[in-house]
Amino acid sequence: MDTQVFEGLDLPVLGVTSAKTYRLGIMGGTFDPIHNGHLVAAEQALGDLDLDVVVFMPAGSPAFKQDAQVTSATDRYAMTLLATADNPHFVTSRFEIDREGITYTADTLSTLRELYPSNVELYFITGADAIIDIVKWHDAKKIARLARLVAATRPGYDLDNATDVIFNSGIDFDVTYLEVPALAISSSYLRNRIGAGQSLAYLTPDSVIGYISKRGLYGQHTRS
Repeated sequence: MDTQVFEGLDLPVLGVTSAKTYRLGIMGGTFDPIHNGHLVAAEQALGDLDLDVVVFMPAGSPAFKQDAQVTSATDRYAMTLLATADNPHFVTSRFEIDREGITYTADTLSTLRELYPSNVELYFITGADAIIDIVKWHDAKKIARLARLVAATRPGYDLDNATDVIFNSGIDFDVTYLEVPALAISSSYLRNRIGAGQSLAYLTPDSVIGYISKRGLYGQHTRS
């Protein structure tokens, strides 16, 4: 996937044919660390929603984790880049981590909407748990105006609460729900396994496991 630079930010080239509609998936998250659940969710959204590309955007200074310890943006970007490198439909961007200040989804989507022509549609991919909270996010109404939402759910997840929260918010969110079996995995689960000295094999790409071990992230080295 070719990339182009908007004010020094690496993003995929889309929208060049005015008669065609393009679909840009945006996979936001802390990715601390990235895991196979993220990758499977992005791949399923790519196929099910006929997206042209999915851009992984590690958050720089996540608004919802200001009081939590978060691995450096440099390490989280590197792990995400390694995890997505072999998929031609995935791009990892420094779009958010190179921006100063707290990272807000509304600001990211607003900037993307300004950069891309109107024939590029934005699809923001997140977890179903985040959908419940999104009505409280900074400038939630702007998020609803700028992008369609893709909520990745794990099997057996009760969607009633999420759909009720969206409906009762009075905000016109356009949400597509995707069931993704691999989302039984979470970043916190991986961090806990590392803390217990357990293997991450088959939970995240080998390249990410190697990076974590080499950098000594999350407290100790992992077994291969």
